[in-house]
Amino acid sequence: MTSEQLTALLAERVMGWKAAPDRFIKSGRSWIPRWRFNPLEKLDDAFLLLDHTRLSRYVISMSDGGFQVEIEIDGKLGKAMGEPKPRAITLALARCLGLEV
Repeated sequence: MTSEQLTALLAERVMGWKAAPDRFIKSGRSWIPRWRFNPLEKLDDAFLLLDHTRLSRYVISMSDGGFQVEIEIDGKLGKAMGEPKPRAITLALARCLGLEV
């Protein structure tokens, strides 16, 4: 799965947006260009995804290999490790949701 495909899938499943070729359509027919929402690179966008999920818990820590992230939703655990921090958060969330990344 490419970064663009993962971003679109998370935008639809977590944020409730509809993915169009060059934009995400939000509720109320407002929209944002695709390039403005990038949770794999933008920390604010990664936390926006976390804010829109029903998290049981999440833990972000640092180790020699970069950031370690654990996210739990309804008893399901997703883990990721590496750099940069937004990518680790987004990948852990995707794994927690059962997405193949």
